[in-house]
Amino acid sequence: MTPSSERGTALRADAARNRARVLQVAREQLAMGDDSLMLNAIARLAGVGVGTVYRHFPNRHALLEALLAERFQQLVGEAQAAAADEDALAGLHRLLRFALGRALDDPGFAAVLESASDADARTSAMKAELDRAVAELLDRARSAGAIRHGIEADDVRWLLCGIEHAVRSGDDRAKNAEIYLDVLLEGLRPPR
Repeated sequence: MTPSSERGTALRADAARNRARVLQVAREQLAMGDDSLMLNAIARLAGVGVGTVYRHFPNRHALLEALLAERFQQLVGEAQAAAADEDALAGLHRLLRFALGRALDDPGFAAVLESASDADARTSAMKAELDRAVAELLDRARSAGAIRHGIEADDVRWLLCGIEHAVRSGDDRAKNAEIYLDVLLEGLRPPR
């Protein structure tokens, strides 16, 4: 059984317990500051075989996606709320601040957000939902004359990830986050 087909159907009770244990150990490792997510080490700490870990998570990125699924769904919800905001530009500002905050709090979140390919179909589906909500938001902001033409949802995602990298590289994260986000927001405006 492949990882994707296994997730598509209900897991056996022991497989579900093993998967939950692996996720728990991985979360504990992240909480202790170890973001390497070495699958062999996680298997050892979880008390399961390496094959068990790889059956559920074929690589580190797949494990990261599973760990961040709930947080990513929260981002999708925030994007949908922003798209429904009466003031599209205010919704866009709020969404970008929320997403940047999440990416700065968790480098793994930024890695999943910026990844061009996904290990799990659920992550791809959430990214598609995110892009639909952001596209709707951008269309409304464009119609109001608040942002330039030619900017699409994936452009906003890439730009935001660039800001996350720039802020993480600097000394004063809080100050730089606000400055860089303001530069992005200003850059999204129509040319004068």
